[in-house]
Amino acid sequence: MIRIALVDDHPVVRAGIIALLETAQDISVVGQGHDADSAIELVKREAPDVVLMDLHLGSGPGGIEATREVRALPNPPQVLVLTTYDTESDILKSLEAGALGYLLKDTPPAQLFEAVRSVARGETVLAPVVAATLVKRNSNPTPQITAREVDVLELLADGKSNKEIAKALFVSEGTVKSHLAHIFTKLDTDTRAGAVAEAIAQRIIRRA
Repeated sequence: MIRIALVDDHPVVRAGIIALLETAQDISVVGQGHDADSAIELVKREAPDVVLMDLHLGSGPGGIEATREVRALPNPPQVLVLTTYDTESDILKSLEAGALGYLLKDTPPAQLFEAVRSVARGETVLAPVVAATLVKRNSNPTPQITAREVDVLELLADGKSNKEIAKALFVSEGTVKSHLAHIFTKLDTDTRAGAVAEAIAQRIIRRA
C-alpha cells in the first residue's frame, strides 16, 4: 500500500483528489495539509511514502519551499508536484527543491495513479508539457535564462526597483544591473517592461 499525504490549499480540490486516489486499491491517503507548516507536521506525524504537493498554498510559503523543507527531513518521502502551473520557473525550482515528479491537474486519473506508483519507486515522472519545456531549454543553442535571472525577473514583474531586488536577493545593486543586462540581451529587449512581457510570453515566469 502506497501511503499518500496531500497538500493543497483548496478544501474542495483536496476532497476531489482524495476521492479519486482512494479508488485505487494500492493507494491510501493518510492525511491532508493546506500550507507549508501543516505539510511538515503531516509528514512528521504520518511518514507517508509520497507527498502530492500543490504549488500555490495561500499567502504563506508556497509548494516549492514546502517541498524543500519536506525533502530536508530525516527519511523524507518523495514529492510529486500536482499543480496548474507549467512555467519554466515553477518547473525548475520544484525539481531543484527535490520534487521527483511534476504533473498538471488535468492529468487523467490512470496516469496520476501510475505516476504515484512510479514516484514511490523513486522514478522521475514529468507531464508531457513539462518534459517538452525541459527538452526545449536543454536543446536550445542560445544562452538560456538562469535560475538567478528568473529570480530577478519575478521581482521585476512585482514592480521592484533595483535596490529592492538587491535587498531581496542579498546581492549588490551592481550585480542586479549585471543580471538585467544579461536578461535584456537574452530576451532581445531593452526595457524592464519588455523583459517581463517576453518572459511571460515565453512561459519563463508566471503572469502575476
